[in-house]
Amino acid sequence: MSFWLKTALFALGLSFTVSAAAKPDVECTLIVDASTGEQLVRQGACDQRFSPFSTFKLPLALMGYDAGILGDAQTPNWPYRAEYGGTTKDKQSTDPTRWQHESILWYSREVTRRLGTERFAAYVTQMGYGNRDVSGDAGKKNGLTHAWLRSSLAISPDEQVAFLRRIDSRALGLSDRAYSLSVAILPTFQAGDWQVRGKTGTGWYREPSGKVRSDRPQGWFIGWAERNGRRITFARFERGLEPRDGMGPKVRDDFLKALPTLMR
Repeated sequence: MSFWLKTALFALGLSFTVSAAAKPDVECTLIVDASTGEQLVRQGACDQRFSPFSTFKLPLALMGYDAGILGDAQTPNWPYRAEYGGTTKDKQSTDPTRWQHESILWYSREVTRRLGTERFAAYVTQMGYGNRDVSGDAGKKNGLTHAWLRSSLAISPDEQVAFLRRIDSRALGLSDRAYSLSVAILPTFQAGDWQVRGKTGTGWYREPSGKVRSDRPQGWFIGWAERNGRRITFARFERGLEPRDGMGPKVRDDFLKALPTLMR
């Protein structure tokens, strides 16, 4: 709206909105009964695949514990190295719990480096995770460190929830300790009477041409919630229409606020 039009409207005593928060161009909220798989809430494009971003730290934890790379909630505690880069929160020694709670990328890459390309790919295939494509960016051979970051690997909210339910039923062909330890280190939250455990993911949309759109932030929140003996599994995804850091935490906070109403 031009300055002169705003001035004219103001002179006439008319109100106007300078800007309004744009609604997401893609979104999904999916909630199912954790035991039966019955869909309790389904809103939006839940069958479309997107990059998992940091929600992939959950399957990485499963791999790490199953392979013996990770020991328990505090082991191993790996030191930070300057070559990892990152922001202030990354520049600390990190154990599995801090890895999940602070979403430390370099720790994920240390897990995959220790797995190696073949075993990493084999785990993703064994788990039936999304499109199972860990090749990475075309021609760059970086799947071991980048596949889940707006690269080759993609998963839909439907598939995220199905994956979580396979964790519940221990149907991924992994050791018993891998399931229990991986879930135990996830962050916990409160949503009214609901006890929630889950993982966020944040990133930006990448066009088929390879162009990264900083004005198309993407966010995930996946996990479980329990109340009075009832257990649900959920996935929430959103792609926005304006630049924003921390899209995953925004999606998480919006979901936690809405959950008591959604599950009345």
